[in-house]
Amino acid sequence: MTTLGLIDTHCHLDAVEFGPDRDEVHARARAAGVLIQVVPAVTEANCDEVAAVCRRYPGCLPAWGMHPMYISSHKESHLADLRKRVEEWRPQAIGEIGLDLFVEGLDLARQEFFYVEQLKIARDYDLPVLLHCRRANDPILKHLRRIKVRGGIAHAFSGSRQQADEFIRLGFKLGFGGAFTWERATRLRALAKELPLEAIVLETDSPDIPPAWLGRGRNEPAQLARIAATLAELRDSPLAEVARVTSGNASAVMPGLSSPAWPMAT
Repeated sequence: MTTLGLIDTHCHLDAVEFGPDRDEVHARARAAGVLIQVVPAVTEANCDEVAAVCRRYPGCLPAWGMHPMYISSHKESHLADLRKRVEEWRPQAIGEIGLDLFVEGLDLARQEFFYVEQLKIARDYDLPVLLHCRRANDPILKHLRRIKVRGGIAHAFSGSRQQADEFIRLGFKLGFGGAFTWERATRLRALAKELPLEAIVLETDSPDIPPAWLGRGRNEPAQLARIAATLAELRDSPLAEVARVTSGNASAVMPGLSSPAWPMAT
């Protein structure tokens, strides 16, 4: 087993795409040196599936939250349920939460309502947040300036350098994964190369956002090792340094990674 000690800060190991071979997917990740995977929920009901995965697989740790793409399934009563879950099993973060201005037909007012209310939960429990920001960095930042949380991760960051600097100023790290490995992603590759390494965390968003070498294939946490190597090559830095610093960044923004609380299996 490699000793890279990587942290996948965003991985949907509970996804149905992993149903046929989830044991093998987890084993490959461990063998590749991906020792911790943060598994975010996307709906209130999905929290149970995330919990089951995190109880079963060593190194898998949950985040509780309601994703903006599933806005039609969220109910206001789920916010109270979310608070109860946080008290029963303190997660690594509140997430995946945020705004999505890419997918057509999503009610923006409802997205903002649930985003803001979940920011308040993160604030009340002193938890970081995992942010879905697709084409929505400015409105995401607007609410972060108003509702102070302890920081978090701008997941799958693809904004401008100015937006990156503002996230960093507010105590956030920027999530980089398969998207920057594509040669055509010139702006994103420039950010991956030029941003301070101390601002970057690594993620796969498995089974989504496959790196270039997978084409349209299913992504999985084991790919994080090659993603880290690609970042190291792009920055002309030693792989060991990239692994050490990005994993340290993840632990800094999610302190619970250092001493996770494991509930009894039910």
